[in-house]
Amino acid sequence: MNHWLLYAFLSALFAALTAILAKIGVKDINSNLATGIRTLVVLVFAWGIVFAQGTTKQLSSISKTSMVFLVLSGIATGMSWLFYFRALQLGDASKVSPIDKLSLVLTIILAAIILKEKITPLILVGVILMSAGAIIIGFGK
Repeated sequence: MNHWLLYAFLSALFAALTAILAKIGVKDINSNLATGIRTLVVLVFAWGIVFAQGTTKQLSSISKTSMVFLVLSGIATGMSWLFYFRALQLGDASKVSPIDKLSLVLTIILAAIILKEKITPLILVGVILMSAGAIIIGFGK
């Protein structure tokens, strides 16, 4: 198995756990406060790993372009988390999560437009099936 594939599956597993744990966690508190708590935990956890690995010395070698895009990515992540937690607070995790996963479809489209990644017929079929599945699950009764 390719290393990227293993990490992608682990990411999916922990994203699924995130949805379940977050749904329980936002039950009785403001969703923005819940997002703030989660973000603080992620901040401490991520920087703990950076310090443990000793990679802080690489900070000075990050280009301005990389830094700008990492900051923009952080802002996009924050916005995603704020909306996701609010959606979880208002809806069923089993319906919110598939709609949230339409990010897969949007990523493929944006990767084609911005990164010039190729969309093959097989990828297009996958996009259609992922979209249909998310909509059926998200809006099904």
